[in-house]
Amino acid sequence: MAARSKARKRALDVLFASEMRGESAIEALDRQIDDGEGPTNDYTGTLVRGVVEHQARIDELLTSYSEGWTLDRMPAVDRNVLRLGVYELLFAEDIPDAVAVSEAMALVRDLSTDESPQFVNGVLGGILRNKATLA
Repeated sequence: MAARSKARKRALDVLFASEMRGESAIEALDRQIDDGEGPTNDYTGTLVRGVVEHQARIDELLTSYSEGWTLDRMPAVDRNVLRLGVYELLFAEDIPDAVAVSEAMALVRDLSTDESPQFVNGVLGGILRNKATLA
């Protein structure tokens, strides 16, 4: 697994666990770093901090583009993978769009439901089609 793929998986772990615990993802990340359990790849921190910084806009877009699904109704893994994917599509200038989408698809294929890849692909595809007007 490539270094950035591992960083995405680790960022997903932090986002998911902090959401389940009802704590700030930044605090969870900082605690892991302080405890010596933090990520070895700086990109994990970039992703977690980026998602948190832009979460209001990201969640607004997810609500708009996930037809018939509220954020609360989505599986937590899908919700957080989508947050990572939208962050990379709209705010991470050094990540090609195709990479952001394929990495999100790989995460849900490995970690979520059988229906999740199609759902995540549809949401990210809609956002990607309108990217020029969204950021």
